[in-house]
Amino acid sequence: MFEKSRKSLGFEKNTQFVERILFLSFPTALVFVVLAAFNLVDPVLAVISLAAVVAFNIVLLFPLTFELQQIKRYVAKIASEGVSDEDLIALSEEETKELIAAINNMHHFWAQKADVLEAQTISDTAVLDSLPDPIMVIDRAGNILGANLAARNSFGEKITDKNIDKVFPSHSFVKAVSRVLKKESVSENLIFYVEEPIDQKLYAHIKQLPWISKGKAVAVISIYDLTKSLKIEKMQSDFVANASHELRTPLSVISGFVETLQTSAKDDEVARESFLKIIAEQTEYMSNLIENLLSLSRIELNQNEHPQDEVNAVDIVENVAKSMKIKAQNNNMKIRVHKDKNVATIRADAQQIKQVVQNLTDNAIKYGTTGTEVTLRVDNVEKIPTSTTMKIADGPAVAISVNNKGPKISPEKLARLTERFYRLQEHKDQNIKGTGLGLAIAKHIIIRHQGNITVNSNGYNGTTFTIYLPVFTKENN
Repeated sequence: MFEKSRKSLGFEKNTQFVERILFLSFPTALVFVVLAAFNLVDPVLAVISLAAVVAFNIVLLFPLTFELQQIKRYVAKIASEGVSDEDLIALSEEETKELIAAINNMHHFWAQKADVLEAQTISDTAVLDSLPDPIMVIDRAGNILGANLAARNSFGEKITDKNIDKVFPSHSFVKAVSRVLKKESVSENLIFYVEEPIDQKLYAHIKQLPWISKGKAVAVISIYDLTKSLKIEKMQSDFVANASHELRTPLSVISGFVETLQTSAKDDEVARESFLKIIAEQTEYMSNLIENLLSLSRIELNQNEHPQDEVNAVDIVENVAKSMKIKAQNNNMKIRVHKDKNVATIRADAQQIKQVVQNLTDNAIKYGTTGTEVTLRVDNVEKIPTSTTMKIADGPAVAISVNNKGPKISPEKLARLTERFYRLQEHKDQNIKGTGLGLAIAKHIIIRHQGNITVNSNGYNGTTFTIYLPVFTKENN
């Protein structure tokens, strides 16, 4: 019966309403018991008086207890889901009215504070995400609490679920972070290496956060990728070394002929014409060499940035065939194009692929037998052949092959064709001009495209260079 009354009145089990009534009524009950014991008050009258006191306490405490229960539920709702104007409660007691007014004021104050903090957090996050270098905030145990967009892109979206030693398995780096976390050092700076997802040389700045910073964050880590800068420095060094080595011979030739023209052949018109022709050829060679070296450096610089454009391979091959037609005719040769039906589009840099196909076609004309054909083919293939030196893309591909009918090239020489400055001795003996960089450039372009390049040569079918390029799909784009 009491349980039904409690539920109908909206009281919770733990209100202790009955205990409070009994506690307040106990002194009065004790007084009436003593008075009745000494016959100073009639026992019946004492019971009636006590009942009146209990009833008075119930009437006095019931509204307050009931409204306290409402306030409790109201505060719980604010804490769990928030309230609107329709959820505001109407109370009758002055004390509870003042209490609920104070709660509402406090709720509005902290709601405004929360809105300001949320806006500030969004703004701070946007600013951090716009920074190009990875930034991470860690707690006292080295767990990553937050990371900007650059850090998530470089080291994984789930980086905030990991400890710093799982992201950067470098002993020197972990020790530096530990010194900062243990307050043995205010900040640390170091250079270290990581192998995943790619080989990188990184510079890290680790610094304690000020004590006024909120939350569990105790340190911030800034990462700067030195890989590209070092690659540029190496390419500059290689460029200078290669250029100085390869330019030494033509420069000495030019210098020698210029000196001869200034002295013994000064008045010899026949010698002058011959020497000037040689000087012009050597100058052209140097110009081509420098251009190829620069081209190779630019390609190496962006080798890890894979192209994403959709390109029509057939159009490239047909344009190259058309542009090289006159040169082929001058060598008494013909260019023929064969294409598969419905050739898929490729994921590529159109200009670079055109450069490769044009270079291979030019070589085929230059080194092919006069009176023969140069054949360009475009075919769909199921996959790119595997390679031990290149990272190959998965899935279907397009194969572009260039064949000429020339002398067979031995296997040991075939293996060296893509080396920088390597040229066949027979081509040198025939005084066929070239820098030895064309196939090296082609190889690096194909590496950037995650494709492959193969070469086959025999006495029957001549020499065939084939490049394989991944098909363009929405998934790989």
